Amino acid sequence: MNQEFKSKNLKNIGIEVEIPESYDFLETESLDAITESIKNYPKALKMFEMLITDPEVRADWDLSNFITVKKLKYNDHGEVHAKIVCASALKMLDLLLERNIIPDFVQEGGGDNDDDHLIILSAALLHDIGNQIYRKDHPLHSSYLAIPILDRLLPKIYDDLEHKTEIRGFILNAIYSHSAEVPDYTIEAALVGIGDGTDMTKGRGRMAYDLGSLSIHVVSALSIERVLILRGEEKPIELIVEMSNSSGIFQIQEILGEKIIGGPLEDYISLKANLVPGDTDYDKRIVRAITLKGHKFVGN
Repeated sequence: MNQEFKSKNLKNIGIEVEIPESYDFLETESLDAITESIKNYPKALKMFEMLITDPEVRADWDLSNFITVKKLKYNDHGEVHAKIVCASALKMLDLLLERNIIPDFVQEGGGDNDDDHLIILSAALLHDIGNQIYRKDHPLHSSYLAIPILDRLLPKIYDDLEHKTEIRGFILNAIYSHSAEVPDYTIEAALVGIGDGTDMTKGRGRMAYDLGSLSIHVVSALSIERVLILRGEEKPIELIVEMSNSSGIFQIQEILGEKIIGGPLEDYISLKANLVPGDTDYDKRIVRAITLKGHKFVGN
């Protein structure tokens, strides 16, 4: 089934930003993770199948990537990024559920775990589509653009208007608050925001680099070898970031760390970054590892 949802196997007409092979691998890996997470949740699975093949959604991804990568020379903000964020958010959700940490929608009696998986995957897949309007305030633009999509697709799963509207509200809240500048009020929103921050590998930065960008966002992304989302011991979720160059610290402190500190999941996530041997010939290792301790990063 996963091959069916690969971007290169679905018909694209018009604007398309080519992805590097290293990032293409992450798309395949993400699809495997998503389908594994939702295989026992029929509502979430149906929503995923509709979103991933929907022509409007696919056009939104393409246009958003055109603006961010081709015009702004930023990292990828299109289809593959959306799938990676979705996979990361769902994996963290499943790790929380393993430890009986119940997300807000379920805790408040809004629905079950199937509904919550649907909320998180929908928000993750649609969180960046507003970049096509303008980078500034793109979470707000994404929310507006998501409303007609959700109003068209959610009734194919939910008959009750009140239930459908509450689910839509949680999705929109998670989309709008995925930026670090907007505080997260719910666990669902925090999962999408942190999931967004985990997509920081060198494949994501390669497109902008090939177009001539040497910004700290791009260079630091090229330093990230991989991000591991693991079952933690002291905390339910352990995030391990492996980087080949010290510049990767920017991604960890200014992007991922900012989405964890002070949020609903701060007490449930441990974050550590390690400097590992990479393909570079030389790196002046100012630090070898950093760990998030409370609200501060400390060197190891």
